[in-house]
Amino acid sequence: MDARLEAVYEEALKRNPTQPEFQQAVREVIESLETLLLSRQDYQDAGILERIIEPERQIMFRVAWQDDNNVVRVNRGYRIQFNSTLGPYKGGLRFHPSVTLSVIKFLGFEQIFKNALTGQGLGGGKGGSDFNPHGKSDDEVMRFCQAFMMELSRHIGADVDVPAGDIGVGAREIGYLFGQYKRIANRNEAGVLTGKGVGWGGSLGRREATGYGLVMFADNMLAQRGDSIAGKTAIISGSGNVATYAIEKLHQRGGKAVSISDSGGAVYDPDGIDVELLKEIKEVRRGRVEHYAAERPNAEFRKNRKVWDIEADLALPCATQNEIDANDVRAMNANGLQLIAEGANMPLTPGAVEVAQNSRILYAPGKAANAGGVATSALEMQQNASLQGWSFDVVEDKLEAVMRNIHDTCLRTAEELDDPGNYLVGANAAGFMKVADAMIQQGVI
Repeated sequence: MDARLEAVYEEALKRNPTQPEFQQAVREVIESLETLLLSRQDYQDAGILERIIEPERQIMFRVAWQDDNNVVRVNRGYRIQFNSTLGPYKGGLRFHPSVTLSVIKFLGFEQIFKNALTGQGLGGGKGGSDFNPHGKSDDEVMRFCQAFMMELSRHIGADVDVPAGDIGVGAREIGYLFGQYKRIANRNEAGVLTGKGVGWGGSLGRREATGYGLVMFADNMLAQRGDSIAGKTAIISGSGNVATYAIEKLHQRGGKAVSISDSGGAVYDPDGIDVELLKEIKEVRRGRVEHYAAERPNAEFRKNRKVWDIEADLALPCATQNEIDANDVRAMNANGLQLIAEGANMPLTPGAVEVAQNSRILYAPGKAANAGGVATSALEMQQNASLQGWSFDVVEDKLEAVMRNIHDTCLRTAEELDDPGNYLVGANAAGFMKVADAMIQQGVI
């Protein structure tokens, strides 16, 4: 790394100690954009890099609530309002024990560029809590969400900051959060949250959007090689919304997913994952993937194991950050894998990215490949603002167009930077330049 950029990164390390995920995300962007950053004197003069890696606002707060046994529990809440250059802060809420300030900051940083790539006038932000909704009753989840919103409500609004769901925050949690916000604000401000129920301001297709968009993006990648999803086998991690609906869209396009996973292990189903059974177990019963394996005759549950040693054409990691290391990519490459597209945020370690980039595997980062969720959140905001509700087909067609445009923008930008076919450079550069150019026009703020 150039000494000037290294100095900026070292200063970021000093300001953000013990935040490895955030440091990793920042370094990835700086390293991938070194040529661009050094060629733009206007970016250097305006301190764009220094400003873009410092959040505009970091909010941390206590969330106190009572469980079903009337025991008081205390969690920590976060909202990082990272960059509002292009529009209101937009990004999900994650409820999971692994949530820390570092995790939320890395997610918010990635969200800046992801949202810019959609072309929909959205800033970047992220939030969440170390609360774990798994195993909690509906009443406990409701009480937690109401306590969480008591503080969050001070900082959000349809033209200020629009949260959505993420890991641990689905339709149930969004409903409780929205109900509490409406009670506090004393108005029905539909655009303040996305991922709402379809009957009260939500959008058809929002639940499916991240997974569907991921497969659409992968299909565009394969099309560059004169190929398609049809006939391909995919290994997928995770078993939440992103994984479930990536599997569904994959099957619709003639492919087959043969794996799912959660924190307890992985399932290999050579017959192809039964999407309806997966939905029943995860969305209705709130069960685990081992329960899925128990109901499928040829499925194998692999306790405390990954899915990346299974032979396949495509890998779609849809679980969490840093779930794939360099050895995993080497194994996939040896097995003839053609493509990795990230459904999760930063699921590959830096070493894994390097191995993928130096192999024949096509690789696309999450800020491009999984942007379908936030893109459809913006479509939900449009419907709320116009008091309309679009059909599923209309939303899906708009999503398809957004994902195609993101894909083409990444390739075109990489080509302009003399790094053809590099989706990582293309995604980072296209998102960064859009935000940076607007920051220069808006002055030093």
